[in-house]
Amino acid sequence: MQEMLMLLLSLIALSAVNGQTFHLGSCPKPPVQNNFELSKYLGTWYEIEKLPASFEKGNCVQATYSLNEDATIKVLNQEVLSNGKTHSIVGTAVSRNLEEPAKLGVSFSFFQPYSPYWVLSTDYESHSLVYSCCNVLGIFYVDFAWILARTRTLPAENVTQLRDVFTSSNIDITKMTQTDQTNCPNFM
Repeated sequence: MQEMLMLLLSLIALSAVNGQTFHLGSCPKPPVQNNFELSKYLGTWYEIEKLPASFEKGNCVQATYSLNEDATIKVLNQEVLSNGKTHSIVGTAVSRNLEEPAKLGVSFSFFQPYSPYWVLSTDYESHSLVYSCCNVLGIFYVDFAWILARTRTLPAENVTQLRDVFTSSNIDITKMTQTDQTNCPNFM
């Protein structure tokens, strides 16, 4: 038991250093987009706001989704780091549940299992709300949340309404931060 407590404390400390958000208990189970249509979701989405994520360190963050020949989804994430260099990573997303196609799984390495990528809400043309959560040892969970848009900015009142969707689903977004989308290069 002492070893498990030490592991838990180490994970919490690591999370705090990396800016991750963690919470005691189990992941919330928010509803996802009804009648999700992947073909309409494909294309480029710009990050407007997010919960802290150790794997995102830059600004001008964007994700481009396209269909692979094997019916999986190519995920191209791009950002500009503080030193001005562009960082890109390519992953794969899959539809994990045909009854709930908005519950995708995404992986950025052959050795990494698929992580949840749940589209909670989208109108396909202006905004998307994405949530990911993983339970750890049945004691706490680490989660990620993103407000995405088809443009680099959204009106403040729209962002407020989108944040309300997260909070109404019991997702704690108090640590959510705005992503700098100014003076961004054209990645394509």
